[in-house]
Parts: sequence; structure tokens; C-alpha cells
Amino acid sequence: MSNELDLKEYYVIIRKRLGLIATIVVLSCLASGLVSYFILNPIYEASTKIIVNRSSEQSLANSLDLNEVNTNLRLIDTYKEIIKTPAIMDIVVKENPDFGFTSADLMKKVSVSSVNNTQVMTIKMEDYSYEKAVQVVNAISNVFKDEISNIFKVDNVTILNKAQLSPVPDPIKPNPKLNIAISFIVSLMVAVGIAFLLEYLDDTIKTESDVEKYLQLPTLAMITSLDPEEMKNDQVPAPKSEKVGESKVVTLNQ
Repeated sequence: MSNELDLKEYYVIIRKRLGLIATIVVLSCLASGLVSYFILNPIYEASTKIIVNRSSEQSLANSLDLNEVNTNLRLIDTYKEIIKTPAIMDIVVKENPDFGFTSADLMKKVSVSSVNNTQVMTIKMEDYSYEKAVQVVNAISNVFKDEISNIFKVDNVTILNKAQLSPVPDPIKPNPKLNIAISFIVSLMVAVGIAFLLEYLDDTIKTESDVEKYLQLPTLAMITSLDPEEMKNDQVPAPKSEKVGESKVVTLNQ
């Protein structure tokens, strides 16, 4: 069998295995939807924003200095690392034992990010409970604001906005629609691959055209397949081609 297939043969193979392809895709999408909607627990995210700048009293006393802004920008990376250390998390855990987290737990669940060339940091917290995520991220922001003045002897951190409870929070994970879409694309690719693999492994000859195509020989005769019931009723069906290399023996009971 030639390994080279033209577009028409691709179409014939896909059409031939269309039922298999559709079954794999439908089952995969159905499984993905069931898992996303009914099995996976939703994960919520809460966030606060902190700006690294002088305190309001200092701002009134002195004009804004460009060198000071650049210094604050360089401090951002340092502050991001300090937030996720026991120096901050231990205090959060000690002041809020009802959270039920250890310092190690908080460091895994909390992420700190910043936009390039800005003095704003974002603290994010992910948890199965949206209310707890809001409480924890606000507690971390407050502790960091209070402790950074003791660590660096400066007062240049201000909380821009705290996390607020939403009456109907939207989970960030899982995303059922996205999961189903990904499942559809991946399963379709896998199903088409399986269809071509099955066709490649199938080296049987089934029709007259297969004989002419692969053996370059003319068909001399076809063996008609008769069922016992048809023989009893003297019904002779139209000839049907059998697989070359196979024989079928029909035994009639007298």
C-alpha cells in the first residue's frame, strides 16, 4: 500500500472513519464538561494593590524628586521578595490563627507582581473560599505596610485598594468552556490520527478497485455470498465482493 495519499484519499479515509472520529470527540468533550462542572472545585482569587511612594505628609513637605521615584522602582523587586518571607507571613499567621494556614501555605498561595516602570504592586491570593482569600490578602497587605517601616526605616508604602467581597464571585479555575474547547481540538486531532493509523495498518483488499489499484491485476470473478434463509426462499441476491484471500463456506441442511 502506498504511503502517499492525495487529498481525495484523505477525504475518503476521514469519511470512512467519521463515526469513530465523532464518537471520540463527543465522549472527550462530554467527559471534560462533566469534570469541569461537577468534579473540580472552583478556585477564587482576591487581590490588593500597593504603591511604593512617600507618605502623604512627606509629599506635602517636599516636591517629588525623580531620583526618589527611580529608587522606589528599584525597591519594588526587593519588596516583592520580602512579602513572601517568614518575616511577613509569620506575623500574618500569628495575628490570624483562624485562617488555618501556615507560613509555608501562604507563601505557596500568594503571588506578588508589578507592571514594568510603575510603583504599583499587586498581591494576589488563590483559595477555594473567596471570603478567606479576601481576608488573607488584606491581612498580608496591612502587615507588610506596618512591618516595612521597621525593616527599612522608611514610610513609603500605601495601600491603594483592598480586596472587596463580591456577592457573586467568579472563579478563576476551572474554566469549563475553555476546557471543553481545548478537549474538542485535542480529541479531534487524536481521533483523526487514529483514523489514519487504522487505515495504514489495514492491508486487506476489499473491492475490485483495490485489486486493480494495489495488484495491477484484473478481477476474474466474484464469489457471491448467500445466506441459508435466502437459499430456502430461492432468493438470489446481487453479487457481493468478498475480501481477497478469504473464503466463505455455506453449509445447507437438507
